[in-house]
Amino acid sequence: MDLFGKKNISEDLERLNHEAEERDAERRAVEAKLPHINLFSTSVNLDFLKKIPEERARLAEAAVVDSKHNRLAIAIFDENNPELKKLVEELNQAGISVSLFISSIRGLQHTWGRYREVKEAPREGALEGVNIKETESFVGLDLAHIGSQIKQLEKSSTETTGLLDFILGSAITTGASDIHLEPTKENSLVRFRIDGLLYDICRLEKPSYTFVLNRLKLVSGLKINVSDAAQDGRFTTTIKQENIEIRTSVIPSEYGETVVMRVLDPKTILLSLTDLGLRQDDRETIDRELKRPNGTILVTGPTGSGKTTSLYAFLKAVKSSELKIITIEDPIEYHLDGIEQTQVDPGSGYTFASGLRSILRQDPDIILVGEIRDLETAEIGMNAALTGHLVFSTLHTNDAAGAVPRLVDLGAKTSIIGPAINIIIAQRLIRKLCDYCKVEVAPDEVAFNKIKGFIDGLPERTKLLYANLTPKFYEAKGCPKCHEGFKGRIGIFEFLKCGDEMEALIAHEATEEAIKKLGRSQGMVEMQGDGVLKAVSGLTTLKEVERITGPIDWMG
Repeated sequence: MDLFGKKNISEDLERLNHEAEERDAERRAVEAKLPHINLFSTSVNLDFLKKIPEERARLAEAAVVDSKHNRLAIAIFDENNPELKKLVEELNQAGISVSLFISSIRGLQHTWGRYREVKEAPREGALEGVNIKETESFVGLDLAHIGSQIKQLEKSSTETTGLLDFILGSAITTGASDIHLEPTKENSLVRFRIDGLLYDICRLEKPSYTFVLNRLKLVSGLKINVSDAAQDGRFTTTIKQENIEIRTSVIPSEYGETVVMRVLDPKTILLSLTDLGLRQDDRETIDRELKRPNGTILVTGPTGSGKTTSLYAFLKAVKSSELKIITIEDPIEYHLDGIEQTQVDPGSGYTFASGLRSILRQDPDIILVGEIRDLETAEIGMNAALTGHLVFSTLHTNDAAGAVPRLVDLGAKTSIIGPAINIIIAQRLIRKLCDYCKVEVAPDEVAFNKIKGFIDGLPERTKLLYANLTPKFYEAKGCPKCHEGFKGRIGIFEFLKCGDEMEALIAHEATEEAIKKLGRSQGMVEMQGDGVLKAVSGLTTLKEVERITGPIDWMG
C-alpha cells in the first residue's frame, strides 16, 4: 500500500513540475513576444524533425515541428542561444524562413526522444535534402529553354528559393552527369555535362549565385562561413518519386567558390554486362573470367570513363547467396543490395590498404577495391588474388598495356604482377547516335576499302562477327529527342589477357610496347578499333571515335 502511495506522490510531483515548466514557458513567450507551444500535446512529424540533425538540434535547444515549402516552424527554449542564432542565420542564407515558438526544455527533451525512430539520420549539419517539384518545365532537352527559365526564376524575388531545385531538376531530366557552377568576374556560369560534353546553360548574377551556393552548402552538410578551403558533401534529392544522391565538391577560386555536383542516378547501377556495349567476343571473354575463383580483373581508364559502372555490372553478374562480396570504395557512389560496402576514411585510419587487410579477415570470396593508388594496396590486392580471392579493381592508365608499367612504378614486383592478374580491361565512354535522327551517308571508295581492310585484318574470333557486315557510315543530325544528334553513351574496350606467355614477358620487365605487341598477336582489339566497329555498325560516328581516341591514322 505504501508503495502505491509513493508512486502516486511521485506522479503528482512530476505533473506539477511539468505544469510549472509550461507556465514558465508561457511567461517567457510573452516576454520574447513569441507564441508558446506545448510539445506534449503537439504531434510532431518525423519528416519535419529530421530536417535538423539531433546533435545540432540539442545544441541549439530546438526542434522542427512543421515545414511548408521553404518555411520551418521551430520550437525553442531560449531565443538568445548562440547555436540557435547560428542555425537560423544559416537557414535564412539558404532561403529558408523560420518561425520560432517558445517551449519548455522538458517538452523539447520529449520531442528529441523521437530521433530514435529515425532509421537513417542525415549527415551532420545537413538538412534532409531537396524535394524537386515535378513540373512540365523539366520535360524536354532544349537547353536554351532551360536557361531562359532559370533566368526567369532569378528575376522573380518570390521564386528565388526554387533556383537550386530547378537547376537540379532540369539537369537530372536532361541526363546530366555533372552540374558546374563557375563564378567569373561579372557573374557565374551554369553548365551541364551531358554524355561527356559540357554545355553552357545560363549565367547567374552574383547575388543569385551566393544564394544558391549557401543553400547548396546547407543541404550538403558544408560550412557556410568557410570559403577559403575545399569542402566535400552529399545530399539526396527526390524527383518523380525517385531518390537521387548528389555528391558536392566546393573549392575556392579567383572570383569565388566553384561548385561541381555529381549526379549519382541509381539507374546507372541497373546496367547489365550487355548494356555496357561489349562486343560478343569480349562478352564471352568476361563471362569466362567472372567464373574464375581467383585472380584480378583490373579496369583502367581516366576519370569519367565508366570504370565504376563496369565494376558494378561485374558485381551484379557474380552476386550470389553462396558468395560473400565486400567492397572498399572512395566514396560509395551507389548502394548495392546483398553486397557489403565500406568507405575509406583516412581521418580514422581506414585507408584502401588498411581496409583491405580488414576485409581479408571477413572471409570474403570476392573483393572490390575502388582504386589502386599505392604500393601497399597493390601488394595486398595481388596477394589476395594469389590466395584464392577474386579481386576487382581500377587503375588510372591510358590503355591496358600501360597498367603493367604503372604497377611497376608503384613498386610492385614483376614476379607477382603476371600471376595475380587475369585480365586488364581499358575503356572509354563514347556518345551514341540518336536512333531517331541519325543519317546514313555514302562513303567514298577509298574510306570504304580501308574499313573493309580493317575488318579483314581483325583477329579470327572478332572477324567472324563482322564477316557479313557491309560497312555503313552515319552522321549526327539533331532532333528534339537528343543533344546535337547523340543520346546516351556506351563503352569502347580493349581486353588484355594475362596467360603464360604474357606472365613470362612481364616477369622480364617488358616495355609497354612489347606488352601491347604480344596482346595484339593474341587477339586483342584496341579501343580505337572497337570504336571503329561500333561506328560502322551504326552506333556512333568515326568523328566521335577520333574525338575520344585520337586520329585514325590508317583512315587519313
